[in-house]
Amino acid sequence: MEHFNIEVWHYLVAGAFVALIIEIFTISFVAGSVGVGLLLAALANYLGFAIQWQIVWFAVGVGVTFFTIRAIMEKFVFKKNGVKTNQDALIGKTARVSEEIDPARGSGRVKIDGDDWKAETENDEIIGFGQLVEITDVRSIILIVKSK
Repeated sequence: MEHFNIEVWHYLVAGAFVALIIEIFTISFVAGSVGVGLLLAALANYLGFAIQWQIVWFAVGVGVTFFTIRAIMEKFVFKKNGVKTNQDALIGKTARVSEEIDPARGSGRVKIDGDDWKAETENDEIIGFGQLVEITDVRSIILIVKSK
């Protein structure tokens, strides 16, 4: 029976696979970068380089992978398509006043897309029931509007 001798590079490759598996469950690409660095360190160890060079290969692998591949992934894979989401999508839309907007009384509501929102005006003007307004800003759950 042959004896199998486990060397350091075997551990480095195993560590790389563990890091790459961890990367599957995360989105930061840090574990993936470490996995690539460990693979390069394993290669350096297999080729017989001194420990200092193995560390350099690891560091270069992590650095290059993190700063290049992560940037590419953020640019193309996680690319923002310019579509506004959530409350920001309301800015610039037209709404109808469902309760008179009166800053002195602290009243005011508008209806947009079937939803009723608390509303305030940009310049403390009073806007009557039923008038159309333009949404200029969203502050928490309050729409800031101006007369159309």
